[in-house]
Amino acid sequence: MPLRIISYLAPSIPSEFFRLVAEDLGASIEFNETISGPLEGDDEPFTSARSDVGFVCSPTYRWLQPRVELLPLPVPLDPRAQERPVYFGDVVVRKDSAFERFDQLRGRVWAYNDRNSRSGWFSMRERAGESFFGRCVHSGSHLRSIEMVRSGAADAASIDSNVLLRHATRDLRVIESWGPFGIQPAIVRADLERDVKTSIARRLLTLHERHALEPFGFRRFVEPEAGLYASGDRV
Repeated sequence: MPLRIISYLAPSIPSEFFRLVAEDLGASIEFNETISGPLEGDDEPFTSARSDVGFVCSPTYRWLQPRVELLPLPVPLDPRAQERPVYFGDVVVRKDSAFERFDQLRGRVWAYNDRNSRSGWFSMRERAGESFFGRCVHSGSHLRSIEMVRSGAADAASIDSNVLLRHATRDLRVIESWGPFGIQPAIVRADLERDVKTSIARRLLTLHERHALEPFGFRRFVEPEAGLYASGDRV
């Protein structure tokens, strides 16, 4: 049976990126675009072996330990990452808005991609909490959060910095950045055969030698850093 991959990160990270990874690994691929990764109370496909490899947001990895292990991680093109597998939550507002500081957003409308997202939800809760805003609106993706801010349906949102890197945002301004955080991890079932896990890791580490990853916002995959996903995963 071929490897089975599931991604929870599209469409904010292009589905073509995960299809490329799947093709390189000779794996099948499926997408769940409703959440950034399963947390307690959500259906998760790793314990039941319905999926072998996953691309998820970091809270999922912390929750699923020790049932899953880290694979090599992608390094973004963002120069702030300094060649590390990290990213940021960039708080965006409309360029023509009066907002210059985060504290001016009190009582306003906040858009978030989903409640399992590190950059879009948990980072906001750490910074201010839900009660800080007049209303928090579920958008469904970082791309949709951008459109809500752009259209005026929301006043602000925290956007995955890798998403902003790939999309024209001349009509938006970043007023605050949170992080860096450990990049959304690639994980593998812990009980998968060791030689299979080793082969997957080797293929990911050399993926940039066979395919151009820059169009998707990444340079290459690297081995995980120790402590990258400690509690809060701010590094």
